[in-house]
Amino acid sequence: MPLEIERRFLVTGSAWRDVALAPQPLRQGYLAASEEGVTVRMRLRADGQAWLTLKAPASGIARHEFEYPLPSDDAEALWELAPHRLIKTRYPLALSGGDWVVDCFEGENAPLVLAEVELDSDNASLELPSWCGQEITGDGRWSNAALASTPLSAWPTEVRRRYGFGSLQ
Repeated sequence: MPLEIERRFLVTGSAWRDVALAPQPLRQGYLAASEEGVTVRMRLRADGQAWLTLKAPASGIARHEFEYPLPSDDAEALWELAPHRLIKTRYPLALSGGDWVVDCFEGENAPLVLAEVELDSDNASLELPSWCGQEITGDGRWSNAALASTPLSAWPTEVRRRYGFGSLQ
């Protein structure tokens, strides 16, 4: 069964841009999410490539992940049907030690910037870049599905302030 093993971090500063590759604008629509952590998502890249993804909890920081290509017309239709959506720009990073990306969120989740690294195992050693701030792995509030349904701008001011986002409008 395919697994996603990922650690996530708040990003501080802009030094990550020194290792960033070509940006990938993304739209993600969440079609279903359960209390147990199962999600159904469509993702559409600006170049027209699209995927349907199903995720479910596994053990530790691992999640089951099933991903299927979608025709772009179907993805556009699913985007319109999705009750929860988010827009972000993803930057793959030229870093070793896993598959690194930085996501810069738009709209109601701006100015949020998160880093993710996909690993081969949940106990893989990891050298963190200096711009990785607080680790948020396992904190469901920061999942893309959660941010789509309850964007950062809707969080209580005291919670946003705790993470350095207190001045959002």
